[in-house]
Amino acid sequence: MKNFLEKILTEKSNQVSGGNKGEKTIGPLKSHPKEKTNARIAIYDSLSSIPRIIKLSSSDYQEFINILSTKTYQLSQEKGGSIPFTIIKELIENLIHAHFKEIIITILNSGNTIKISDQGPGIKNKEMVFEPGFSTANQEMKKIIKGVGSGLPITKEILSFSGGSIKIEDNLSSGCVITINLPPTPYPPLKNIKKSTINQDKTSFKLNLSNRQKKVLFLVTEMGPIGPSDITKELKISLSTAYRDLLFLEDMGLVKANKQGKRSLTQKGIKYLEIFLKL
Repeated sequence: MKNFLEKILTEKSNQVSGGNKGEKTIGPLKSHPKEKTNARIAIYDSLSSIPRIIKLSSSDYQEFINILSTKTYQLSQEKGGSIPFTIIKELIENLIHAHFKEIIITILNSGNTIKISDQGPGIKNKEMVFEPGFSTANQEMKKIIKGVGSGLPITKEILSFSGGSIKIEDNLSSGCVITINLPPTPYPPLKNIKKSTINQDKTSFKLNLSNRQKKVLFLVTEMGPIGPSDITKELKISLSTAYRDLLFLEDMGLVKANKQGKRSLTQKGIKYLEIFLKL
């Protein structure tokens, strides 16, 4: 009876996630795979040169998600990219639906374009995955990720707000390729603003943030490293709004993200608060 139910659930999951007819389904997911899970990251300095390749592996899915997200974020930042850690991690967590099969991450366009490809069952309905609540995550997957269908919708909203984009395409034989792109930050980082300008025009500097964004900044100051969910709880705003405000503050150089995606105040953020409190 148990085997029969597993077969039905596997077939149902394959239909929703877009498995092709005749394609082999992937077996049950375990937190600790029998063999190490592998991924390759290709970093292109230019399209006319051979990419640098970094190989990563782990025997634990949760650890694999963390090290792959962190390394991808670091390499993207080193190239000058501005894609937030939280977006990268959301997409890498989504690879659980492909059971992390044949993962290749490509970093292009000075770190502002990232392609994440797999050879899993693929995604048939590529529009529905951007609707909140739609998910094929089973109980085993939910031990590792949230599995509530929020990752891709939030990612799309954050990228759209910042002038970026996300695209899902079929891979050559099986699986899919997700491409995210974010243009260079539209806001000038504070390091490019002369100190004399700040001192001479404090009112103008003050107006760079909305009242809500100032409240978010004060929360970061009071609570230490915090994430969007903490801000949602304290300020009673939506999760997507909290993401947008943190992204804006990060672009302005007032906060920075740690490996877990939580934000803390930077020296520029401290300087801003000192100026703001003196006004």
